[in-house]
Amino acid sequence: MDCLFCKIATLEIEAKILAKNDDAVAVLDINPRAPGHTMVLPRVHADSILDLPDSKLGSIFGLVKVMTDVLNKVFSPDGFTIGINHGRAAGQAVDHLHIHIIPRWRGDGGSSIHGVVNNPPHDSLDEVERRIKNFLGDTMVK
Repeated sequence: MDCLFCKIATLEIEAKILAKNDDAVAVLDINPRAPGHTMVLPRVHADSILDLPDSKLGSIFGLVKVMTDVLNKVFSPDGFTIGINHGRAAGQAVDHLHIHIIPRWRGDGGSSIHGVVNNPPHDSLDEVERRIKNFLGDTMVK
């Protein structure tokens, strides 16, 4: 496989590695949107969160939490945007799951997650809920 992020995660390609654990590495984004903009890359290849083994979630998001705490202490931002671009339509440029941690400051020119898209449903929330719950059955909601 010729995946850039796999090679970074397995240390085959040099990157600004900040921290690592058995399942992930945290690296500085080479095109930072803010000081300290960090990405957490799983060491196992997964195109998206749907492809990631469940057994890796805790460790990977544990590193997201650790790095958010570190960036908070180092840069003292007013907040963070933490997110995943899942699929090309969402802006995913590399087909390897990666979680962005972007420190935020008041007046930084960015917006909230709600500013990413403006495509509200045509159906009522009741209809959307019904469709989802119909698919899930009683497996998820008690």
